[in-house]
Amino acid sequence: MGMPSMPELLVILLIIVLLFGAKKIPELAKGLGSGIKNFKKAMKEDEEEQPKELKAEKTPTVEEKPTQQTQKA
Repeated sequence: MGMPSMPELLVILLIIVLLFGAKKIPELAKGLGSGIKNFKKAMKEDEEEQPKELKAEKTPTVEEKPTQQTQKA
């Protein structure tokens, strides 16, 4: 399935104008744009938070090893 051609895009645009009216379209576009902006911001914050969590998980732990004591006979 490829990209819609120009006549198909015009039909879709005409249907949108009929459904929402010419005055509502800018408001819908503004809402869609702000939604996309918020989504990208949340994704960026999640990516910044994730490396911090990985660093916390990979911190080496100090394990105590039993010391061997030699006994003199």
